[in-house]
Amino acid sequence: MTTLTRPPAEPSNRGNRRRSHSFRTWLLEGMPEASGHHPGPHGVPKEEHKPSAWWKVMCLTGVDYFSTLGYQPAIAALAAGLLAPMATIILVVVTLAGALPVYRRVARESHKGEGSIAMLERLMPRWGGKLFVLALLGFAATDFMITMTLSAADASAHLIENPFAPEALHGQQVTITLVLIAALGVVFLRGFQEAINVAVVLVGVYLALNAVVVVVGIGHMLTQGAAVSDWWSALTTQHSDPLLMIGIALIVFPKLALGLSGFETGVAVMPQIKGHPSDTAENPAGRIKGTHQLLTTAAVIMSAFLITSSFVTTVLIPAAEFEPDGKANGRALAYLAHQFLGDGFGTVYDVSTIAILWFAGASAMAGLLNLVPRYLPRYGMAPAWTRAVRPLTLVFTAIGFIITWIFNADVDAQGGAYATGVLVLMTSAAIAVTLSARRKRQMGRTWFFGVVSAVFIYTTIANVLERPDGIRIAALFIVGIIVVSFASRVRRSFELRATLVRLDEQALEFLTGMDQGPIRLIAHEPKRLDSERYRAKLEHARAANHLPECEDILFIEVVVDDSSEFEQELEVHGIKRHGFKVLEVHSNNVPNTLAAILLHLRNVTGLMPHIYFRWTEGNPIVNLTKFLFFGVGEIAPVTREVLREAEPRVTERPWVHVG
Repeated sequence: MTTLTRPPAEPSNRGNRRRSHSFRTWLLEGMPEASGHHPGPHGVPKEEHKPSAWWKVMCLTGVDYFSTLGYQPAIAALAAGLLAPMATIILVVVTLAGALPVYRRVARESHKGEGSIAMLERLMPRWGGKLFVLALLGFAATDFMITMTLSAADASAHLIENPFAPEALHGQQVTITLVLIAALGVVFLRGFQEAINVAVVLVGVYLALNAVVVVVGIGHMLTQGAAVSDWWSALTTQHSDPLLMIGIALIVFPKLALGLSGFETGVAVMPQIKGHPSDTAENPAGRIKGTHQLLTTAAVIMSAFLITSSFVTTVLIPAAEFEPDGKANGRALAYLAHQFLGDGFGTVYDVSTIAILWFAGASAMAGLLNLVPRYLPRYGMAPAWTRAVRPLTLVFTAIGFIITWIFNADVDAQGGAYATGVLVLMTSAAIAVTLSARRKRQMGRTWFFGVVSAVFIYTTIANVLERPDGIRIAALFIVGIIVVSFASRVRRSFELRATLVRLDEQALEFLTGMDQGPIRLIAHEPKRLDSERYRAKLEHARAANHLPECEDILFIEVVVDDSSEFEQELEVHGIKRHGFKVLEVHSNNVPNTLAAILLHLRNVTGLMPHIYFRWTEGNPIVNLTKFLFFGVGEIAPVTREVLREAEPRVTERPWVHVG
């Protein structure tokens, strides 16, 4: 039997491929076959991984959320001055009455850990939705990357300001920050295991030490009543009108937006939470309840610390110490720990703060490693190696180095970019739940979430106007992601995109009568389905390719639904139309789908498929552009190229005929 009819006996045997070098094998370890299903290291747990109680998972998200206590009181005092406690109270109201209800709903409607970005993706399909998601990913990258660099910079500040720190460390904040970021990268290169257990210890110790500092600070205010009265006198002297105080606090509140971080991470790690035995994949009620408990408990704990720490630090620390060269800049609670509890306790506090700030970078890295594989490879907008953890870790570590160098490891300078990323994500979440409530005709909730969305929109705009460097950094991330994404999409245009090909009973029945081969298929555009069109197409194929009259021939039609998608499962249906046998499949493009089906038919039947096309009319460059963006256009040559890329052996490659 010739290769025109039947391929070799075992078409799945590709021969001995050259083995990769050991470094490449190590670097790409764990890369799954289907990139669209890769959840990241802290997304969906491995089968052998046992989910944890919600309070343990809260500590994993808390290393990001709670660690902001290391610098949030100082940022509030620097931004709002004597009004810092009032502005912080407004922040807490927005947290409990705005962000918390929003993300409780996100957890209920996006319970697989996709977060609010996936909700908007479902509401905005096709290319418009993809571009919107890419923009949100740019802001998410800003949030997580700045979390890494800002937290490491603040950790280095705590180290340098410690009285027992060697003199040689002073002035070396950039170097220390780079070392911390590099150490973070090394951890992920080695494998990030048992993160939850480590987080439980760090968060428990850190919150306990902060509670001691806050309680001692409150005790000093009670025993030294002059401190509170002096603060109140200075406040009323500057702002005699109470309404004016509230107005100014509302205006400066956006500068405190760093205290809102952590909610997006909270819903991203939902699969790590232990649910109820009765949970199902469609309705994991126990897991959703656990996530609600996680979000609520974290928000209440953080709100209590934010209010008390802001009040204590504003009252007890001189305003000059919050300035860039002051001893309380970026480390207000550490300043009080050393002043009131001695350098021994203060050093313990510093070590705990350094550890949790460094681990907050680990939480941010985990978030990045979840987001990129979850979206970009599925869109065809990332190289194949982004499905593996280690190459991404190297990329993110290098970006962290660049950001640290640009900002000179300055916590205050990075605050604007961090707040911008956090606020845009929270705004998108609020808009997503508003649209969801509107779609379900829940008018009361629609109005409520609409008001919350308006608050976040105002906060975001105010933050951008006040600190435009944040939107500039985010814009760089967005442009970088879009450029790399579309370059990758073009580069991967000739890949097989099908994650699975399945034939229904009727399609299999069509193939059973072709036991001698070859399998002959005529590509037919499903725009005209009348009998005359099928008959004319069959006559042309026979005349152009000299096919025998008695040959059993199938038509194959690809219906393009959403061309912006990249990977997809293919369901091939057999249909009898006007007496002709037709294989019909819905997909995101035509050439790659045809190539995948041809290879599948070859593998399951052992017969060589032959497909027949007519040349596409029009400019080939225009047709190629149509293929890249709409999945149609230059069908015949692209189908042949996809087959050539997928099957390097000519004798095993399905045949493409064009007449």
